[in-house]
Amino acid sequence: MRSSPLAAAYEGPTEATYEIRVRGEKYIWGSAGITENITFDRPLILHIRNDPFGEVVEFGTRAASGSQRTLGTLQPGECVSIPVQGISGVFATCKLESILNCLVKR
Repeated sequence: MRSSPLAAAYEGPTEATYEIRVRGEKYIWGSAGITENITFDRPLILHIRNDPFGEVVEFGTRAASGSQRTLGTLQPGECVSIPVQGISGVFATCKLESILNCLVKR
């Protein structure tokens, strides 16, 4: 019996992992185009790790209303975990350039 090519996507890890190059301001989860705050039965956890050879990155959350809340900065090599609940996005800002490794877990 042959399986669908899409079946492989459901057989592996259920967490999303990705890398984002940040120059200026960039959304690392969500978007400014989302018009409602997103909620889950249980908050997702977004784990963010700044590249050890990168630059200082400022990060925070955005609500659908457009208000932004800066949570702090990550120095090169540092990491943080934040709940993703009741927001429309997570942004990062960097003066020069840095790469963030992100992992979304349930």
